[in-house]
Amino acid sequence: MPIYEYQCEGCERVHEAVQKMSDPPMETCPDCGKKVNKLISRSSFHLKGTGWYNTDYRKPKGTSSETATPKAEPAPAAAANPSKPKAS
Repeated sequence: MPIYEYQCEGCERVHEAVQKMSDPPMETCPDCGKKVNKLISRSSFHLKGTGWYNTDYRKPKGTSSETATPKAEPAPAAAANPSKPKAS
């Protein structure tokens, strides 16, 4: 059930009320009996668990991390170091 906040016009206290969405809104302050106004507040939202990043999604069956990304072949030794002359 949602938590609603109300601020009293008389004593200016803020009250929290756990109410169903179908319940009527609070109209009077429980402390002084004057009119209350419903406040707009931030909701609490926590990102927990996996699935929020591209790396967190499951891979399709039959694939592994090795087959999913092909690795580059290492270059030959002569091509990797062009500054050294070839031995004849």
